[in-house]
Amino acid sequence: MKQLEVKDGVKAVIRTNMGDMTFVLFPEVAPKAVENFTTHAKNGYYDGLIFHRVIKDFMIQGGDPNGNGTGGKSIWDKPFEDEFSIDARNYYGALSMANSGPSTNGSQFFIVQAKTAPPQMLAQMEELTDRGYPRECIDNYKEVGGTPWLDFHHTVFGQLIEGKDVLEDIAAVRCGANDKPMYDVTIEAIEIAE
Repeated sequence: MKQLEVKDGVKAVIRTNMGDMTFVLFPEVAPKAVENFTTHAKNGYYDGLIFHRVIKDFMIQGGDPNGNGTGGKSIWDKPFEDEFSIDARNYYGALSMANSGPSTNGSQFFIVQAKTAPPQMLAQMEELTDRGYPRECIDNYKEVGGTPWLDFHHTVFGQLIEGKDVLEDIAAVRCGANDKPMYDVTIEAIEIAE
């Protein structure tokens, strides 16, 4: 699987009050995260929730019914384990599980919005090509950006394929305390197309 080239498969359209973003999902590398997300989406769990944490040049986060980063449950009513893959990275536009430590996944997710990867990290990755950072991965981070420090800490289960302008618009909203937008950025619905 070449994450940035995958366009076919299960898709999720996150419809917001600022526009739509379409993602291709990765059930082959993150089956539980995809099942959790798609089941919640089909059940309307995410409808009306906000992106409660927005940090420009980093990510936007949502999926918490409490609207402040403290809540949310998986479809199994308990946290589920991380699913890491050398093929699924936190590139720009990655759809990843938010967590509070190893194997604490619930309903919260984030979308990577960092358009560059830190040069010092890219240099370190160059020295680790034989230990988890193949040339293609480094080249992708150089080309599209992302948050490589989150790899193998947050499960990547999808990739943005349409709606980059919406992601950018959401990332640019004015925020107040705790990086919460001053005006609600709302998830109206998440549609799953198989």
